[in-house]
This record gives sequence, C-alpha cells and structure tokens, in this order.
Amino acid sequence: MNPVVLAYSSLAGAIICEVIGTTFLQKSAQFTKLGPTVAMVALYAVSFYLLSQALKGMPLGIAYAMWGGLGIILTALISVFVFKQSLDPAAMTGIGLIVAGVIVMNAFSNSVTHG
Repeated sequence: MNPVVLAYSSLAGAIICEVIGTTFLQKSAQFTKLGPTVAMVALYAVSFYLLSQALKGMPLGIAYAMWGGLGIILTALISVFVFKQSLDPAAMTGIGLIVAGVIVMNAFSNSVTHG
C-alpha cells in the first residue's frame, strides 16, 4: 500500500479512536464507571499506536497538529450533539481557527506529505 495513504489512514484511525475514547472519558464519570473507563484506556492506547504508525509517513509536528486539531473539532461536535452542551461564540471562533489552521497546513505547507 502507498506509504502516504497508509500514514493518513493510520492518522484517521488514531483521531477516531481518540475522539471515541474521549467520549468514554465523559461517560466514565471521573473513572467511577468501570466499563467506560476500560473502553477509554483501550481506545487511547489504540489511538497512540495508530498515531505512531502514521509517523512512519509524515512528520511528528504535522501528524500531531492534525490529530489534536481534528480531535478537538470532532469532540466539540460530540459535546454539542451527544451531550447537549453548548458552545459560546468565543469557543466557536476558536474551533473555526483550528479548522482554518488544518486547512492552511494541508493546502500550503511543504512539510505535509501528499501522495
């Protein structure tokens, strides 16, 4: 398989596992519920493993920026739609800036690996 495709696939899996793990973090009720706590730990472990695999095909700074940035965006969406939490205009602006940063980085940076 193409190393760039493999790197981005691993990164996508890492982001998804991290976001689901963070959802279980909320469900764990500060580690008082065993099932969600175990799921969170397992998903975080898989997320870090997949992130490490993504690093075979992309620089650490780029992978981590995308992992963190997209994770923040998806987690914020889950907090709104699943947990019925609200975001104020400042939070939405900040998330918009993160989206813009990920777009600029992927569209214009020579550090990003493109296949």
